[in-house]
This record gives sequence, C-alpha cells and structure tokens, in this order.
Amino acid sequence: MLIDASVENRENGPRILVVSVRGFRFQVANCILYEFEDIICELERAKLYAPTQEFNLARRLYRLAKYTTGSVNIASSIAPFPTEVLLENEYDLLFVVCDNPWQLHLLETVKNWRDKCRHKACYVMETWKLNFDDWRLAHEPFKNFDHIFAGTAHCVETYSDVTGLPANYLAPGIDALKFCPYPNPPQRLIDVCCVGRRPEDTHQSLFQRSQEDENFFYYYDTVNNKNLHVANPREHRAKLAKLLQRSRYNIATHARFDALSETGGYQEIGSRYFEAVAAGTVLIGMPPMGDVFPQYFDWEEPIVKVNLFEQDVLEVIQALDAQPDKVESIRRRNVVNTLLKHDWVYRWRQVLAAFDLEPSQAVLEREKCLQERARRVKSTDMSLAY
Repeated sequence: MLIDASVENRENGPRILVVSVRGFRFQVANCILYEFEDIICELERAKLYAPTQEFNLARRLYRLAKYTTGSVNIASSIAPFPTEVLLENEYDLLFVVCDNPWQLHLLETVKNWRDKCRHKACYVMETWKLNFDDWRLAHEPFKNFDHIFAGTAHCVETYSDVTGLPANYLAPGIDALKFCPYPNPPQRLIDVCCVGRRPEDTHQSLFQRSQEDENFFYYYDTVNNKNLHVANPREHRAKLAKLLQRSRYNIATHARFDALSETGGYQEIGSRYFEAVAAGTVLIGMPPMGDVFPQYFDWEEPIVKVNLFEQDVLEVIQALDAQPDKVESIRRRNVVNTLLKHDWVYRWRQVLAAFDLEPSQAVLEREKCLQERARRVKSTDMSLAY
C-alpha cells in the first residue's frame, strides 16, 4: 500500500518514492530512521511504501534461486513475491531506507519500479565489516540500485568493492528543530541522562550517587532487551527530545562499544551524539577513534572527553558544575552547530546531489529556518534556562 505522505503541492505528482521497513520493524533503534523518512515526506512530493511483513517464504526462494543461478532476473521471476504495489506515477528517485542490508528484497513487491523510477538508491543504516565475511551478503540485490548510502563509515569502501556501485557515508542526522530547546528552553532538572548502552561502572557510580543524594536526578534505562519495541516511533522521538532538553549532562559512547564480536573493533558515531548536542546537553564520554568524528563535530569541545572505564565521571561533573560559563558556552555551541550541520535536511541534500536533483522549495525553506534559529540562539542569553 502506498501512502501519500507528502505535505508538498501534489498537483505536479510525486517525485520521490520512499520504501520503509516501519511496517514490521518496531525496534527503538529504528525510530531515528523513520524520523528521516518523515522529514523527506514533509519536504518533498513523496509517497511512502511500508510493507507489513518481510515475505519470508518468497525471500528464501529468491535467495536460493540467486545463489544457484547468479541471476537477479531469474530469482525475481521464481520467488512468489506478491504485488503489493503497482506504480502509476513516474518518480525521479526511489529511496529504500533499511536498518540492515538483508532487507533489500522488499523492492520485489513493487512490480514495476524499474520502469517507473529514474534513479534508485538505498540507505543502509548499520553494516559492519565482519558482515561481509558472509559470502551470501554479496548476493543481496544491490545491483537494483544506482547508489548505496551507508550509515557506517568504515564500510563505504567495502560496499563499493563488493557491489561495483558508488557508495557514500550518510551520517546519522536529527530533526534539529524538534530537539532544539530554543525558543522556550525548559529547566534542566535531570542531572545526568544515559539511555541505551552504557559502561556498567559508570552506571553504578551515577546510580549510587542518585540513591545517596535526593537532589541528584539520574535518568537511565531499566529494561534489558536488545529488541526493545515501541508502539509509536513519532511519540518516542518526541519523548526523547523533551527528555534531553531537560538534561544537563548526557553520557555517550561509540556505537555498540560493548559488542566487539559484532563490530570487529571498528568504531562508529552513534545517534546519541547527535541527539544530545541537538538538545543542548553537555556530552560526556568517549568519541569514536578515527577522523570521521572530528569532521562532523568540528567545533570547540563538542564532547567532554572522559575515559568512562578509567575516570570518575562524578569528578568530571563536579568540575564542570564549578564552571557555569564554560558549560553554557558548550551548550550554545552544540545547539547552533547542530542546527547548521546535522539536521536531516542536510543529509537529504547529499542524496539529491548524488543524482543532480534540485532541492524542493520546502528544502530551501527549512534550511533558512534552521539558519535563522541558529542566529537567534547565538544572540540570545540562554544561561537563565540552565
């Protein structure tokens, strides 16, 4: 089923077709992807296709035929994918958004996409180099696309080598307007926020402080479930934004820091960094090693670097509390730079540029809005809110 998700002028017909896994993937980690899709649909004449299942039987038969014959066409003709969508319009760009590279077969349920879509691209949020040790991954239908956007920087070259297609890094982004605490910044009543994966010693230190000091508010996860599901992704993102806007400090580590068997030791920028700086919290923790983090967080002290396995985070917080002017400057720079660099509109611009597609009027207007908001944050005394 196609959803006419665009708020843009529909008189000229849609130009973007977004394929989403939101119909069957309810993991909390995917909410940020669906935020990206929502913003695309706000900014473009777009339609959204979100199948409600993975079509497991058809997927198995497709892969078996592909492994046996090496032919995408034969595999497509054999696999019993249902015709979920028959496109009527022609699209400038087909954009498939998924959380892992094993979901690209969903395109087979859109029967005439090859004829109706001028350009084809996929955005795969998470892949690790170890995944390519599985020979089957190279047989996934990457050849259906003209361009691959990878959410993990260290896999870009591997994607290009394996598929023969152009590949680029597309970093996580953020709805910077939603997460921005300005123009009505709330009081920051939460001392430390730490959602997601965390070093256990750091957690125990903060937890113990929260039990001993009634005025110390430490917010943390209590559910231990890797497949934590959410009922409504938009509501979850709205809650997270409000939570971080009310937090003084946020603990951050590189993506899957505690899953060496999955990452192979590669370090990537997780979404938590972008969420925290967008909301004006002070980031405390460990940035990923390498040259990617400094490229994206290129302003003064975007994160207070602390080895969470060796240093006492409470001592760091105490030292920062004694420097309110420094803390306020960090917050302001974080918000301003996020508005100017990390909103999803800038990531969408990268995608459009890969195909020489012009940005819509709504894209240009959002960029102006972000720039104006940044200008106002720079020039306003926000210290009263902190």
